[in-house]
Amino acid sequence: VVAVYGTLSDLLSVASNKLGIKATSVYNGKGGLIDDIALIRDDDVLFVCEGEPFIDPQTDGRPQEELTGSHTDWLTLNVGGRYFTTTRSTLVNKEPDSMLAHMFKDKDAWGNKQDHRGAFLIDRSPEYFEPILNYLRHGQLIVNDGINLLGVLEEARFFGIDSLIEHLEIAIKNSQPAEDHSPISRKEFVRFLLATPTKSELRCQGLNFSGADLSRLDLRYINFKMANLSRCNLAHANLCCANLERADLSGSVLDCANLQGVKMLCSNAEGASLKGCNFEDPSGLKANLEGANLKGVDMEGSQMTGINLRVATLKNAKLKNCNLRGATLAGTDLENCDLSGCDLQEANLRGSNVKGAIFEEMLTPLHMSQSVRGR
Repeated sequence: VVAVYGTLSDLLSVASNKLGIKATSVYNGKGGLIDDIALIRDDDVLFVCEGEPFIDPQTDGRPQEELTGSHTDWLTLNVGGRYFTTTRSTLVNKEPDSMLAHMFKDKDAWGNKQDHRGAFLIDRSPEYFEPILNYLRHGQLIVNDGINLLGVLEEARFFGIDSLIEHLEIAIKNSQPAEDHSPISRKEFVRFLLATPTKSELRCQGLNFSGADLSRLDLRYINFKMANLSRCNLAHANLCCANLERADLSGSVLDCANLQGVKMLCSNAEGASLKGCNFEDPSGLKANLEGANLKGVDMEGSQMTGINLRVATLKNAKLKNCNLRGATLAGTDLENCDLSGCDLQEANLRGSNVKGAIFEEMLTPLHMSQSVRGR
């Protein structure tokens, strides 16, 4: 009779001294290998040995595995080199259709391999197996810090622990940080600009700049495709050759911005202010606003020589005193558009809708089809 305290090594040392042997292993009365002192309870009968297999003294000295129908409920698993002691009922009862249940429901039904200590060999990760075993013990998902839940999930799927899979999927979903959809501020973007080499391509596709103050910044050649720039202040910004394809510029202020060679195909700039903008590139590179939504925009006094506004929507827009010399306006919706004072020499308005448009003091000639009507 001994008092159990300290560690398992302390217990083995006490047993060695009392029995005059070099004790290396401790078993309970049913042959279960004890690898943690916390598994020992008051009045337990324990057996120690020097490494040989457990032999029940009540079985005439025969090894337990030779006894027909006498397999113990206690067993030891060697999972990836780490030992776990548990009961057969723990592995079988909670998830009777799992792989572990089928492996240990009937003795040697799967021909399970054992190591020199009699532990059943399982070639899986021990750190991911431990939470699974604890779940089978008490039905609670408890994962220590530093353990990847995805790894535990893969092991649960491998062993077919269906009820645990659902718990893990929920836990993984809840552990993911919430997506941050808040707009990027001017300070954050300027820091981003300063940290990027001048020759590197800046890709800002799909980013949210809604309401940001980006005025007077050098934004040349930046890819803003499909970005949210609604209600932004881009006044006096340099957007030369920037890609604003399908970007949302609704309600933004771009007064006096440099838009030479800008690409704004199918962009949405409804209600934006583009007064005094420069779209004219001396090198001949033309700004492309084909298919853009420019309803109600104010582009008064802008330089737009050669601009491509084909099939764009400029309904109710203000283009007063704009330079549209050589512009492509074929198929453009110019309904109720104010084009007074515009230079439309050599502009192409074939197929455009100019119903209710104002052309007073307009410079000529125009390239129009017979279907074009205005006043």
